[in-house]
Amino acid sequence: MVRRDDPAAAVWAPAVAEPAPRELCTDCGVSRMSDPKQCGQACQFIKPDYPAMELRVHGRTRDPARSDEEFFGPFRRMVRAAMKTPRENAQWTGITTRIGERLLETGAVDAVLTMAPDPLDKWKPMPVLVTKAEGMAECRGMRMGYAPSLALLEPARAMGYRRIAVIGIPCQIYALRRLEQTLGFDKIYVIGTPCSDNTTTASFHGFLDLLSDQPDTITYLEFRADYHVELRFTDGTVKEIPFLLLPISKLPPDFFPMTCRTCVDYTNTLADITVGYMGGQGEQWLLVRNQRGEELLELLGDEVKLSEPGSAGKRAAPVKGFLKNVELAAGGLPVRGMPNWLRPFMGWLMPKVGPRGLEFARARVEMKAVETVLHLRRQFPQRMKNMIPAHVWALVKPYGLEPQDGERK
Repeated sequence: MVRRDDPAAAVWAPAVAEPAPRELCTDCGVSRMSDPKQCGQACQFIKPDYPAMELRVHGRTRDPARSDEEFFGPFRRMVRAAMKTPRENAQWTGITTRIGERLLETGAVDAVLTMAPDPLDKWKPMPVLVTKAEGMAECRGMRMGYAPSLALLEPARAMGYRRIAVIGIPCQIYALRRLEQTLGFDKIYVIGTPCSDNTTTASFHGFLDLLSDQPDTITYLEFRADYHVELRFTDGTVKEIPFLLLPISKLPPDFFPMTCRTCVDYTNTLADITVGYMGGQGEQWLLVRNQRGEELLELLGDEVKLSEPGSAGKRAAPVKGFLKNVELAAGGLPVRGMPNWLRPFMGWLMPKVGPRGLEFARARVEMKAVETVLHLRRQFPQRMKNMIPAHVWALVKPYGLEPQDGERK
């Protein structure tokens, strides 16, 4: 169904230019556009201004009276959610896919800019423009690798599309919002997914090789909020691996690129709606951020069930342990390991006593903030004053991390 040469197809993947080389780049697609110099103003990894962007996109900045906005960015409401009838082959129950379908079914947009699997590699993301609702089924599931989605903005405009939706990860959405007012579209709906760690597709295949002696039979992989990775296979079997039993020590040092280790926007704060899992406790977790986000959720009607998110456990000890390990790793020292005999027990214990629900989400956001400060301090200290927003410094302060001379504006 995916075609590169037929814009009349339900799913269209036009060819894009090679990227202009840049340091700290996730290849969001801007460097492949007709004016790659736009990266200078659009890139999250150069000089992000989240307060100004949140004010423009949501009409306000983070409210200090709502403590969770310090972690997750501005939102109107947070809910746990699941499609009453889960979509086949969806990563969770298919909420993101269904929103895209409904936007096309109702004529709210002319096209949805998202990702589909590359025809030659099911795990490699391929940016596509979906113009018919049935085409969204081709985009279900998780991909791993760089996806220059924003490079398709110019082909979409050239085709005469005036109203579009964009589904993307934080570094893509920040760049989109920075350029939004110059792109010439009448309306852009933004559906964001959280992201903290990406890698190249080739490296991801190496990870799959460590998880199974038949990696080609893996059809699904998900890091769940219950401290397990879920694998599904072509024969229908399911395997659950506790985080603590993952072969992380066998991965190469550059498995996670420096961009992902210095990301300051885990929860995609500039999206109209963020669709993730961290606070969902087995279901999905939605952050409706503005009126346009409300419209997107309303498109699902009674197809989706909603409930209040829960929260349990305490995050302080896990975050402190993470900080110590990152300090060692950022300094090139061996990461402190847990005895092998203890790992199975802790893998059983953590889902029962560790942070769960919103507390798990807060812990992950704090861990990403810690990682950002320590890795930038080690690798790119000259970038810290421009790359680290004030809300990140606030998140790491309880753990003894304070800006040093020259690290903050």
